[in-house]
Formats: sequence, structure tokens, C-alpha cells
Amino acid sequence: MELTYATKGTCSRQINISVEDGIIKEVSFIGGCNGNLKGISALVKGMKVEEAIEKLEGIRCGFKPTSCPDQLAQALKSLV
Repeated sequence: MELTYATKGTCSRQINISVEDGIIKEVSFIGGCNGNLKGISALVKGMKVEEAIEKLEGIRCGFKPTSCPDQLAQALKSLV
């Protein structure tokens, strides 16, 4: 399953996600902090969707009510 998610409230503008049988196969961010987002993508690759949501949901960036990891969790929630 492929998903393109338009982020809200973050420097990144979009997240592209590939999930197969409940496992994250690939994640890429458009915009945002390139190195950090490549790191997040590498860490969640091979992880169960539910586990990634549990770990990432609610993370904030500074004073913002959300973050790129939180937006990834929101995108993944739309798949379950």
C-alpha cells in the first residue's frame, strides 16, 4: 500500500510511505531537516505500523503542537 500524506504544522511538506502486510517498507519526506528525516525513515523501516505509531505519536518540535515524527504517526494511523 502506498500513501502520500500532506503534513500540517511542520517544515516538511509531504511524507511518502510504503507499507506491506502491516510492515513499513519505505518512508521519504519532502522538505524538512534532511539528515534527521533520513534517520527517522531508516529507523522505522521494517517496523510494524502500530509500533511506529506508538513510538512517534505526540512528539513535539519546540513550541509546535506537532513534529515530523508525529506527522508520520498521523499518516500511519490513516492506514490502520
